[in-house]
Amino acid sequence: MRKGKKRMMTRAVPEKRRGERDGAQQRFLSECSIRAMEGEGNERKFILSFSSEEPYDRWFGTEILSHSDGAVDLGRLNSIGCVLYNHNRDKVIGKIVRAWVEGGRGNAEIEFDKDADSETVFQKVAGGTLKGVSVGYLVDVWEDVAANKKSSDGRFTGPCSIATKWTPHEISIVSIPADPTVGVGRSREEGAFQDDRTDGTAEKAAGEEGAGSFYFYEKQLQINQNS
Repeated sequence: MRKGKKRMMTRAVPEKRRGERDGAQQRFLSECSIRAMEGEGNERKFILSFSSEEPYDRWFGTEILSHSDGAVDLGRLNSIGCVLYNHNRDKVIGKIVRAWVEGGRGNAEIEFDKDADSETVFQKVAGGTLKGVSVGYLVDVWEDVAANKKSSDGRFTGPCSIATKWTPHEISIVSIPADPTVGVGRSREEGAFQDDRTDGTAEKAAGEEGAGSFYFYEKQLQINQNS
């Protein structure tokens, strides 16, 4: 078990793969909604949904993001949150004005920037061409529920892994989302990371890459705040 990662109920997860599960992840919201805000001064603002409790199939099993009170840490989104295009850290296209949880979904008010790249995406969202939304996040606490068992709050039946404490760190407008029935292409789903090393260093490198991705996001968020 990684230091600082608590698990309330345990299913067998190979130690060398836990770093991947605890690394930076992405998830596409299959039933999202993006709507323009009305009123003068809101021409570049939209309200969207970015997360839900929809089950996702991962290499380790079914993943569920809890939206119970206190489960979602919105501190980063509400303080230095930014909007990306296709999770590209070099394509910051707007800011997150505010984020909140309501009705079992993560919601946000966003505002597009006015540079050329942002304008292109803004026009496609406003015109209805781009409708996909995805969230990048880290999970701090997992509850692993065994088959036919109930989660601690009685809302979910195993087998599943429930993120009971998690932190979204960016929201992306996406053009071609992954199949929502099998999850979204976080950088290392099972079989995605190919390496011939057999001494364990490949898995270690994969885990470090996931953590490194998050810290790159942190740097970009700080840049967004300072500017």
